[in-house]
Amino acid sequence: MQFRPCIDIHNGKVKQIVGGSLCDSQNFAKENFVAQADAAFYATLYQKWGLKGGHVILLNGKESPYYEITREQALQALAAYPGGLQVGGGVTAENAAEYIGAGASHVIVTSYVFRDGRIDYDHLEKLREAVGAKHIVLDLSCRKKNNEYIIVTDRWQKETEEKVCPELMDRLADFCDEFLVHAVDVEGKADGIEIELVKLLGRWGKRAVTYAGGVHDFDDLRKLREYGQDRLNVTIGSALDLFGGTMKFEEVLKYLS
Repeated sequence: MQFRPCIDIHNGKVKQIVGGSLCDSQNFAKENFVAQADAAFYATLYQKWGLKGGHVILLNGKESPYYEITREQALQALAAYPGGLQVGGGVTAENAAEYIGAGASHVIVTSYVFRDGRIDYDHLEKLREAVGAKHIVLDLSCRKKNNEYIIVTDRWQKETEEKVCPELMDRLADFCDEFLVHAVDVEGKADGIEIELVKLLGRWGKRAVTYAGGVHDFDDLRKLREYGQDRLNVTIGSALDLFGGTMKFEEVLKYLS
């Protein structure tokens, strides 16, 4: 299990938010932490510690008046740590190569691939042609509904008809290098992981999968390792001391080394 750091950017600031609170209307999100430092600072820190595969997420939509300053922060992070970070938020086949050229190791994609509630295989093909599967991370962020994990898009505001399951991941595996899965119901709450989702993801094990959402303490990391069969990577946001939490960054790295 590897630690995958994060840089979430909203309204031009590095933040930790409650995932389910994000709303395009008035560019609102319930904030847990707003950093004084910029995105490049965190990118440089992650580079110093040799951490790869962290994700930079743009949390403003393209229609937002904050989109350009959020995007500029993301580009500065990629420039500070070329080849060390992945980027997501508004990625399409038309702009994916630009982000790779700007220093991203991978692009992270959800809404472009899950359109009108279903998988758009035409878009998947175009994305793969644009940058190659080895540079693609498919984001299967989801929330629990009727005992299933339903994939959500558009900054976690729209439900799709697709559910996270081994069959879906098998179908998508040829189009990507990794999967990223935010457990949206617990994202940003630092109040415990979504154990049933962790078990589901851990049973699959055919591609790298990064789990994000709800990590509160080192016992959660122990559970993640156990229930995920030591097959999952992990992102920690609000619980990390870098973002105002109680879990010390260096201790996390030591635990997961």
